[in-house]
Amino acid sequence: MPAQIRELRLGTRGSQLALWQAHEVAARIAAAGGPSCRIVIIRTSGDRLQEARLAAAGGKRLFVKEIEDALLGAEIDLAVHSSKDMPAILPGGLAIAAVLPREDPLDAVVLPAGGGAVLATLGDLVAHVGQTPTIGTGSVRRMAQLRRLCPGAAFEPIRGNLDTRLRKLDAGGFDALVLAAAGLRRLGAAARISLALPVDACVPAPGQGIVAVEVRESDDAVRAVVASIDDRATHAALAAERAVVAALGGGCQTPIGALATPAGGTGLRLVATVVAVDGSRAIREEAIGAIGQADALGRQVGTALFGAGAGEILADAARQHPPAPSHPD
Repeated sequence: MPAQIRELRLGTRGSQLALWQAHEVAARIAAAGGPSCRIVIIRTSGDRLQEARLAAAGGKRLFVKEIEDALLGAEIDLAVHSSKDMPAILPGGLAIAAVLPREDPLDAVVLPAGGGAVLATLGDLVAHVGQTPTIGTGSVRRMAQLRRLCPGAAFEPIRGNLDTRLRKLDAGGFDALVLAAAGLRRLGAAARISLALPVDACVPAPGQGIVAVEVRESDDAVRAVVASIDDRATHAALAAERAVVAALGGGCQTPIGALATPAGGTGLRLVATVVAVDGSRAIREEAIGAIGQADALGRQVGTALFGAGAGEILADAARQHPPAPSHPD
């Protein structure tokens, strides 16, 4: 561990989940014998534009832009993000140097407190919420896939910290929320998960459940420190999932799902989907490859999706008024 580094400036957003992630990274660096981290909270455009439809204002990078600018400007030494909120193509000079072990990657349905519902299947969910529920989510990917399960559903964006969202749900503002299971579990709200959506029904966002540590490519000392906490299997899964998005054009907020999971001792199974915004059409591809060839596996699956018509679906989605991107869960 480089002895000359006494403290690292760690840049992060200030949300509940972002701070959990930042402190977890700092604790793991310290446990590995590295220097202490000073948390630097950076307010992003996505935080400031609480009422805006963010896709029209610049898309997903609004949650990371100011943090990446601070990293490029050497105002901080490393940045911690929910990896699903990072664009597929990073700014020049930056790299993902480490990721933490993945939490539950699935999407989760959360029902109002006190409803007494026990959901075991998708059929139970539809029976409970009815044919025309109001579902809180701003994710175009989730809406596209959920429309195939519940065509009559109305979707409304919901912003704010987890506690704020749950209060709005419990006050009767929605029949259900769809959030990332990872955020609920990390913030101690796993008991609020009414049903985890199976991958067959809703493929998660690329990188969902993965905390990423971003650094300057040229900063060898910080890269060496951060490398000590890298989870190689999760890093490979993230590389495969991000490669799918890159192969499909690297859009910030598009109806693309991708999930890589272990296959045997040294393999990855990658499933990915592109779904029409109205749910009318879905293309799905799956492949298995070596963990050491994660990028190639992602490109292979992305290319197969494109060849099966994904480009038409994505172009149609871009022509429509873009739904607001999901706030980090």
